[in-house]
Amino acid sequence: MSVQFTGKVLTIATEIANNCQGLEAPFCQAECPMHTDAMGYVQLIREGKFDAAVQKIREKLFLPGTLGRICAHPCEKVCRREAEYGQSISIAALKRYAADKADREELWDTTFGHATGKTVAIVGSGPAGAQAAIDLRKEGHRVTIFERLPVLGGMLRVGIPAYRLPHAVLDFEYGYLDKLGVEIRRGVEVGKDIAIAHLREQYDAVILAHGAHIGMMPRVNGSDVAGITNAVEFLREIAFKRQSNVLGENVIVIGGGDVAMDCARSALRGGAKQVRLICLEKECDLPASKHEQESAAAEGVLFTFGWCVDDFLSTDGRVSGIRMKNCLAVIDETGRFNPRLGGDTHELQCDTVIFATGQRVADIADGMLKQTSGGRYLVDKDTLATDVPGVFVAGDAAGSTIAIEAMALGRKSAISVSRYLQGIGLTEGRNFALENSYKSKFEVPLPPDVVDLKRHHPNIMPAERRIQTFDECDLGLDDTTAFKEASRCLECECKDCMTECLMLNDFTHCPGELFSVFLAKGSIEAIVPYSCNMCNQCTLVCPKEYKLADAFAGMRKDFVKANKGKSPIKGHGAIDIHQRLSFSRAFTIRRKGRK
Repeated sequence: MSVQFTGKVLTIATEIANNCQGLEAPFCQAECPMHTDAMGYVQLIREGKFDAAVQKIREKLFLPGTLGRICAHPCEKVCRREAEYGQSISIAALKRYAADKADREELWDTTFGHATGKTVAIVGSGPAGAQAAIDLRKEGHRVTIFERLPVLGGMLRVGIPAYRLPHAVLDFEYGYLDKLGVEIRRGVEVGKDIAIAHLREQYDAVILAHGAHIGMMPRVNGSDVAGITNAVEFLREIAFKRQSNVLGENVIVIGGGDVAMDCARSALRGGAKQVRLICLEKECDLPASKHEQESAAAEGVLFTFGWCVDDFLSTDGRVSGIRMKNCLAVIDETGRFNPRLGGDTHELQCDTVIFATGQRVADIADGMLKQTSGGRYLVDKDTLATDVPGVFVAGDAAGSTIAIEAMALGRKSAISVSRYLQGIGLTEGRNFALENSYKSKFEVPLPPDVVDLKRHHPNIMPAERRIQTFDECDLGLDDTTAFKEASRCLECECKDCMTECLMLNDFTHCPGELFSVFLAKGSIEAIVPYSCNMCNQCTLVCPKEYKLADAFAGMRKDFVKANKGKSPIKGHGAIDIHQRLSFSRAFTIRRKGRK
């Protein structure tokens, strides 16, 4: 039956489809580059459903235990409790709690599509390369990862100290690649052992996901002596040996970010007697996370803020001190990094200097691809495609700065590769906004009974003990604090109408979805509007007071008109539905907040 729906129906439907709050993701989920359903797994943790919580996390990402430890958790910055009370939910800690408590191989989804016969080479096994490999393998493509190092994980493994991310956790979660049948070739350096041009000839597509493994050091007088290294090389040594050949007793770390903190704290564990961190910024402007700053200070790291190394002093071919100038400003009037130094000078003694002042991606393409001065490849920002057909980029090489962003770029590149292999346009019908972090438009007011509840923190190993070992120092949440922390979630979703109406749940997840499909198709099953009993309960609880009953009543009239004055529903099916609801114990008409 062809039905011509009236303007009133279409007007109401359009308003609901465009503005229904039920379509809006929680702030945390929208901000997460991988769009992990944090609210969903936090609810499951609160209910004690730990297996389900792990599975909910793994719907989006394969590293729950890893990210629960090292993620920069942008989700927490937009948490509504952060905005309202200044203390977000401990989302990352709860993710780790679920993983530590329940994650095991039996819960892993190891299904994948039928073999396509297509092959993909991925350079690098960091979070971007691994995520791309998983997504493409699950579509049925044959995937081979080429990894220069003898271990998997990229900078997760050799750039983050074991006291923050135990190798056993990373190795366990990377076992998922093997379970899916991803081929891994360790100890192969692309660009040296095999050329990218050769990979492109052998494989149907190539993804470059090699991380930023080259430490950057500014040009400073006297730096060509022993005892001076960069953070990348130092942390890689620590990862493999838990000690460094360059490390002495009096160490200076130059830099103010989290990597600098990792170097300083690792140097203490590696045997240094004194570690001092020197940075351009004032204490209040330090880019490192507050947690890392406080942890380093508690362990005995000394801080010198607002100074810039200007010259190195040396004795018998080894660094013996530094000469510094005071830094008046780090950023210039245009907002660019352009330190302005003063005339004050100061000298400090040391026998080791570690530069934690940035890192870049190596050029392994042998001139095939264009790179920026920072080593990132020039790619299409939406598709991550390069100028060379079939070659794509992800992770640090495409501009990510944190692990969760790298994984999102890995997924984005996998989507592009999949389209390329199928001969589908890389941009055709693709919603790029949903492939990145975005701002949720959720705007439902907080219930009046919400109160401020203090955030619960993980247990931490005492500072005097943790500097003696590379064992994990963050011991995680215990059962009691995890339950309390999960109970702080405000559950930022709008589904009251779905709770109050027994009928809507038979047809949709929310009114916005129902009317979006209706408008896209230009039609709707007659049983839907005829299932509404016009109680207006949905309108009573809707924060925007949308009148679904009016839309459904209009649809009924349009159906009758199209059916020559007769109901399109045979028999008394609709009446039976009405009566089943009206005489059920669940049928009540009330306003939200009233018992």
